[in-house]
Amino acid sequence: MSIAAQVTIVRRPLSYPTGRHIEGEGRERIVVMATEVLHAVDDEVVEIARDLIRFDTSNYGKDADGPGENLAAEYVVDKLSEVGLDSEWVEPFPGRATVVANWAPPGTDMSLKPLMIHVHTDVVPAAASDWTHPPFAAEVADGCIWGRGAVDMKDMDAMVLSVVRARIRDGRAPRRPIRLVFFADEEASGFKGSQWVAANRPDLLRDCEYAISEVGGFSLTIRDDLRLYLVESAEKGLLWLKLIADGTAGHGSMRNYDNAVTELAAAVGRIGNYQWPTELHPAQEAFIRELEDSLGVPIEASTVEATLSRLGGISRMIGACMSHTANPTRLDAGYMSNVIPSQATATIDTRFLPGKKDELLAKIRELAGEKVRVETISDCASVETEFAGGLADAMQAALIREDPAAKAVPYMLSAGTDAKNFDPAWGIKCFGFCPLQLPPDLDFNALFHGVDERIPIDSLKFGARVLDHFLDLA
Repeated sequence: MSIAAQVTIVRRPLSYPTGRHIEGEGRERIVVMATEVLHAVDDEVVEIARDLIRFDTSNYGKDADGPGENLAAEYVVDKLSEVGLDSEWVEPFPGRATVVANWAPPGTDMSLKPLMIHVHTDVVPAAASDWTHPPFAAEVADGCIWGRGAVDMKDMDAMVLSVVRARIRDGRAPRRPIRLVFFADEEASGFKGSQWVAANRPDLLRDCEYAISEVGGFSLTIRDDLRLYLVESAEKGLLWLKLIADGTAGHGSMRNYDNAVTELAAAVGRIGNYQWPTELHPAQEAFIRELEDSLGVPIEASTVEATLSRLGGISRMIGACMSHTANPTRLDAGYMSNVIPSQATATIDTRFLPGKKDELLAKIRELAGEKVRVETISDCASVETEFAGGLADAMQAALIREDPAAKAVPYMLSAGTDAKNFDPAWGIKCFGFCPLQLPPDLDFNALFHGVDERIPIDSLKFGARVLDHFLDLA
């Protein structure tokens, strides 16, 4: 493996997707401006979000190139260097750069360990023909910015840049040191991003006490005077598995009782149709109890999705965390319609409850049967952190400042973030906290990796303001 050198970058002019070319203002002028007026932290957030969405940072897997990620990383470096904040450029694989910056200006309490704010610049691919607006045009319509990455997660990228830039210009220090990390390759399990950084440059991460990232802090409207803001305090673990069936090759017109496709299809059917038993993790149980109190109705674990169906798409996410899940996602066999192949393969996306990986894997092997081998493609640990203490209090207080009806509650994420790749021995307390006050009728969960991904502009600005308050309190 060829590892490129890591270099510290102070400033790099950059050509933007809009065609503009920005050299950036000198630091001296920025200091003068900061003495004249306080900058609103949400002034730039829409512009930055649209700029970032215009970079096509589609991730086609760990074996593919990702030149768009470097363009976005260069943009991040430039935005930080414009306000005098230096960054470290980490590019272990060509075109897959991660950017790290330390922000601890005078006024920061250096007795406190850093808070890591980690985001990612890559996105899943998008087929433009399926979209109402082009996925990389960042068009504004119906009060939203439309585009791939609008909620996963260039919205938070933009919030972080907008807030940090405004605070630096105004000379407003955060309460504790801040570690900004813009990872590459999150959508392919972080093999060229957080996995590599955690294994090869742990010095960039391990000294942090807390970390916040995506898929948490968004609102669920219960009634006009109560909005629950779901803070991710646990993540299911991830196992991507490959099923391999071997058989006897032959002519398609002959009898064949050792058919690899038949064996594989039966195994896939057993796994895909298996009903996993309900198991309540503490984070999931805490969330359900909060919902019971808010709705004034008891919620049975076995009927949670039906009970909560009136709350929209959130019920699907809650249901996915009531048990392990295992979904067949790919099948591959043969090369001719009249040839019985000697091998057939499938991939299974499994997500296990924290601490239960061995339990899930044993069941998958049992369901696959003796004639089908099970190999691991990707293995990412589960994450769990108690939702209590100073950081939880800071989240609640920051939300209340912008929304008096806010109540922060913990929940478990059925998917995952880059936090899965942090060494548990480091003891970093990880949360999902990308604060968004959402329209009650928006099916937010359907936007992740979905067609017509978009972020309401008001939600984006709300998030920047909450994040700003949070940095005073965390």
